[in-house]
Amino acid sequence: MKKIIVSSLILFAVSCKDNTPQQNKEPEIMIKGDHVTVPENNPIFKKIKTQVVTEQEHSDEVISAGTIQAIPNHYAQIASPFSGRITRSFIQLGQNISAGSPLFEILSSDYFSVQKDYTDALNDVQLAEKNYRRQQDLVKHGVGIQKELDEAETDFKNKRTSLSNASSALKVYNSKGGGIGSPLIVRAPINGEIISNKIVNGQYLKGDADPVMIIAELSKVWISGDVKEKDIRFVNTGDQVSVKVSAYPDRNITGKVYHINEIVDEDTRSIKVLIECDNPDRKLKPGMYATVNFSTTPEKTVMIPVTALMQQDSSQYVWVKTGKSQFTRRPVTTGETDQKTVRIISGLKPGETIMTEGGIYMLDAK
Repeated sequence: MKKIIVSSLILFAVSCKDNTPQQNKEPEIMIKGDHVTVPENNPIFKKIKTQVVTEQEHSDEVISAGTIQAIPNHYAQIASPFSGRITRSFIQLGQNISAGSPLFEILSSDYFSVQKDYTDALNDVQLAEKNYRRQQDLVKHGVGIQKELDEAETDFKNKRTSLSNASSALKVYNSKGGGIGSPLIVRAPINGEIISNKIVNGQYLKGDADPVMIIAELSKVWISGDVKEKDIRFVNTGDQVSVKVSAYPDRNITGKVYHINEIVDEDTRSIKVLIECDNPDRKLKPGMYATVNFSTTPEKTVMIPVTALMQQDSSQYVWVKTGKSQFTRRPVTTGETDQKTVRIISGLKPGETIMTEGGIYMLDAK
């Protein structure tokens, strides 16, 4: 009876040992130098995705913040040239005027002095000319003295120079003189619109007072932006750019690069760039903020998903497919990138197949 029980226990133990499941070991990823082999029955193989490298149309983009401003020679601040009292205004805010149009008149003792200097110089020239003509006539008829003629000629020339100087002083104020004691009429130096007017009839202005009026011709405006030193190679005079302003988010505005500064700002490492924009409806106002997008001419280049790019220290690389389950690490040089793609400058050619997903597992395998 005891022998039967022992035999049964032995058979049971052997039976239990034979029924224990065997553990199937996964084939390992093999890495040798820059080459890696991922067995097809390794779970990681199913997580790998690949893509054939192709060329795409691409243009480099540089975005800069800018400020709208009036073009300097289309903008004029008008101040009183003399201390005096405003007696009359000829314009109103928002009015369009032409160069030479009267703006306001002002009575000024300083201006009276300029008028007197001009009148005196004019009288002196007339007298000097009469004397010179008389001496010419005397010499011609043999009763004059050459020395007196020469002196009269010199005096006439000096008086004409003095008159020219006095006349220039009046031209500075767009005035032809008028009678002594007449008010100075201040005139517009440019065509444009009155965008600021602080004139009050009867007010007294000092010669060094702030401008009382601003004229601007805003059919064209400048946008002043700063481009980083590293990006200035993408910007050229005459380039077309797109502009956005927050006041009109749905409006497409185009401009042209007018001028690129020759000096780099040492604090910001940026360069000032001026863009000229048409502004026929005067919607773009000086002082508004703008965003400027500079784009280069599109060219064909290799673009890959950012998920394909791997990083090791300061170098970048991709996994290039060399067989059904083999990949080789290839260093690449990259250019501009966005949220989805990165430009490859060197290291890849169209037609090659790269690993776009799964490269992270190669790091774990190492």
